[in-house]
Amino acid sequence: MKLAYWMYAGPAHIGTLRVASSFKNVHAIMHAPLGDDYFNVMRSMLERSRDFTPVTASIVDRHVLAKGSGEKVVENITRKDKEDCPDLILLTPTCTSSILQEDLQNFVNRASTESQCDVILADVNHYRVNEIQAADRTLEQIIRFYLEKAVKTNQLKLDKTMKPSANILGMFTLGFHNTHDCRELKKLLTDLGISVNLIVPEGGSVTVLKNLTQAWFNIVPYREVGLMSAIYLENEFNMPYVSTTPMGIINTANFIREICQIVKSLAVNLSKKDEIHTLPVLTTENFDFESYIDQQTRFISQAAWFSRSIDCQNLTGKKTVVFGDATHAASMTKILVREMGLKVSCAGTYCKHDADWFREQVAGYTDQILITDDHTQVGDMIARIEPAAIFGTQMERHVGKRLDIPCGVISAPVHIQNFPLGYRPFLGYEGTNQIADLVYNSFTLGMEDHLLEIFGGHDTKEVITKALSNESDLTWNITALQELNKIPGFVRGKVKRNTEKFARQNNINVITLEVMYAAKEAVAA
Repeated sequence: MKLAYWMYAGPAHIGTLRVASSFKNVHAIMHAPLGDDYFNVMRSMLERSRDFTPVTASIVDRHVLAKGSGEKVVENITRKDKEDCPDLILLTPTCTSSILQEDLQNFVNRASTESQCDVILADVNHYRVNEIQAADRTLEQIIRFYLEKAVKTNQLKLDKTMKPSANILGMFTLGFHNTHDCRELKKLLTDLGISVNLIVPEGGSVTVLKNLTQAWFNIVPYREVGLMSAIYLENEFNMPYVSTTPMGIINTANFIREICQIVKSLAVNLSKKDEIHTLPVLTTENFDFESYIDQQTRFISQAAWFSRSIDCQNLTGKKTVVFGDATHAASMTKILVREMGLKVSCAGTYCKHDADWFREQVAGYTDQILITDDHTQVGDMIARIEPAAIFGTQMERHVGKRLDIPCGVISAPVHIQNFPLGYRPFLGYEGTNQIADLVYNSFTLGMEDHLLEIFGGHDTKEVITKALSNESDLTWNITALQELNKIPGFVRGKVKRNTEKFARQNNINVITLEVMYAAKEAVAA
């Protein structure tokens, strides 16, 4: 536990609440002090949601601290059951309930006997996991609970659908462009002749989770949430899954080829078992996957054409830094290097629990790998490398503003800007167009910036140092500042950083015109 004014991933209970709130008619009750129930405000503000199930807080007040919860939690559960008739009530522990060592499982057991709905306790360790890990674990726990319940009541549906179908796992509230990505995935699957069986958890109902096993396979678009559920379904019900993220031209093609192999293999096996009486649409004779990939790459996605254009070639070799969650940072690193010819000086992720996978994915595509959830380390790394552009989270966007380096946001944590009213997916072939636009528009073009300088379109950017976390102890005199302002904006930041570095190395506190010239000679030498 640590005090921070910025966190890439929040506390565990936020991940649990995001999963619960994504389902329809699932109520989450968290045992926490007043003020920890900010989730409702956060979701309604960021997603502009009109209709969602709010979270209820069972308040830990001074009486609870003195005497314990007693009947309070049980009463809150039974009250919500009578008032709202939910399908499921999920009791969410917090750091406070853990500190108090409350026996929440006992509360759940007692409330279950008095409630008409299902009641379960989110099984997450709030001291060992973060928001992302808790969300993944909670989704798997809910799916496991309802499938085991269906097995006991003989309601589990194991017969596969006649037409190839897939479950999409891990689309949920407050995800980075999740809504748009989901639309693009459904469109892609429709083109391939595959129907969507269930989307879990976003907009789904826990009462239909027993139908999950009817799908031919599962899709996990993002490693962060849904992977545990897919592994469980594969181990228990022999359901294959595709975890390749269809982000970028190459990965989207690989994603389609993986689906092709799974579907054709299952079609043959199911027909032999007489579970389906006719072979489905997807056969080698009826559907040419490679032709579809070629047509989409050449005519729907403009990214392949753009990568060969003079506009993209002007960016070849430019230094970039990529940082975000494991899925988006790894995918973006590959896109920049393989598809656009840019140089990634450093690729990093805050998903420390998935560090091995991330290193494996970006090995060979970047000069340096950074695994950290400390934003100051990321800021200092960016200041040291001085890239031409950053592709990261909202925090890296703020770092870029301070360093006068443009930044394209490619990953959660989310901001209201990441819920555009227009259609902006990052996955699929339309996603390749959005990413190409984001990359190109993120760079500061020299002539454009120079023209803005001529016409007075820029103000003076202040305080840029080699280490973002260090405060500047240097003073620029008027003559030196005037000379600095004459330098074009797209190189001004680098000149200032080099001059300040020279001044510190030589114990100079006031930067004059002579110091600037001396620094220039030192760099040239």
